[in-house]
Amino acid sequence: MKMQYALLVVLCVVAATVQAAGNYPQRPIRFIVPFPPAGGTDTVARLIAGPLAERLKQQVIIDNRGGANAIIGTDLGAKAPPDGYTWVFCLPASVSVNPTLYRNLPYDPARDFVPVIRLNTIALLMTVTNNLPAKNVAELVALAKAKPGTLNYASSGNGGAAHLAMALFNLTAGLDMVHVPYKGGGPAMTDLISGQVQIMAGPMIGAVPHVKAGRVRALAVMTDRRVQGLPDVPAAGETVKGFESSIWHGVLMPKGTPAAIVRQVNREINEVLKIAEVRDRMASQGAEPAGGSPEDFAIWIRNDTAKYSKLLKHIGMAGSENR
Repeated sequence: MKMQYALLVVLCVVAATVQAAGNYPQRPIRFIVPFPPAGGTDTVARLIAGPLAERLKQQVIIDNRGGANAIIGTDLGAKAPPDGYTWVFCLPASVSVNPTLYRNLPYDPARDFVPVIRLNTIALLMTVTNNLPAKNVAELVALAKAKPGTLNYASSGNGGAAHLAMALFNLTAGLDMVHVPYKGGGPAMTDLISGQVQIMAGPMIGAVPHVKAGRVRALAVMTDRRVQGLPDVPAAGETVKGFESSIWHGVLMPKGTPAAIVRQVNREINEVLKIAEVRDRMASQGAEPAGGSPEDFAIWIRNDTAKYSKLLKHIGMAGSENR
């Protein structure tokens, strides 16, 4: 009798979940973006939110909750009800880097979230000062190995995407180049142009104008294959095997969200990523649409987390920040 009652309860819960998912969505959706308005992440979130609202017949409301290296907004999403009405915008910092970087992170990406979809990949561009003798990645590696500790690379700040990309390049290629952190990408680029520093990685959208003007040279995109926006620029991974360090954006939901809803949102976003205007707008920012299944995204996050965990431990930054 008890077993029959338990089975009845389970069937009722399943039926209710299926019914809820079948009618989804019935009210506006909150899309938490853990960064302030008007930045690159916010732009991508708003780019997909409009078409999604049209397809789902409900508002998709952007909720900017910036601060603390994406921790504030991401933690808010982790604690939201798992009913499908809270989505969380994510990127490497929030799910792949922070778990190793911070000693007391208030959320656990693996425990608190279910991956929905990877939206895009954004290649960083490695640029060099015009007087650097290395004309390609192979020559840069040879020069750095011949003169360990003498070449330096700029970044927009400690622990940022550009810093970690070059640190990973150092580690993968077995080099000893010196990091010079700046308070922002602008001052770093200024010193690269003047020759005060020799190498820098940064978003394509900010670096390409300086390359086209001849102020700096593009050496490689920081990926394992060439990108559509710069087809003539080699990928660093073509020379340094196993290297890949791109930025990406994705969508998560709180753990426990019904699988049917996760699948539905995944399908809708995959369709939005096929829209020509969406693809063109992403390309203008140096991004390539990704898509795929929730399982694909889960594997991507797992591999990305392992990569950054190893890197942060290697450069002595594991647990270096406190919350």
